[in-house]
Amino acid sequence: MSSFSIATNRVWNDPSGAKKESTEFHNVVVWGRQAEVASRFLVKGSLVLVEGRLQTREWEGKDGQKRRTTEIVCERLQLGPRPMGSNAPSEPAHSKDSSVPIIDVTEEEIKAEDLPF
Repeated sequence: MSSFSIATNRVWNDPSGAKKESTEFHNVVVWGRQAEVASRFLVKGSLVLVEGRLQTREWEGKDGQKRRTTEIVCERLQLGPRPMGSNAPSEPAHSKDSSVPIIDVTEEEIKAEDLPF
């Protein structure tokens, strides 16, 4: 199992024509082979497509208060486009211009047929 947060941005114009922006953060839970891919290749700023279902969990905190969270349970994960000009196929990219890693599916531990996309 792996978990990470993603941000979604919304930009719109209010009735007066002023530009407005809003960012929301969502917790994602992913299982199995996709969890291995996510934990190995996703870095902050990566583009990722997540498809799944919403699940709400409830629990009681140490202070006795009921807590609730809604997560995206990932059923399909797709990494964003390859970084421009990168020649390191199996290493995550860390530069500002290329924050999405390239996956080298020829490595033994990750086979092409195991990738979800």
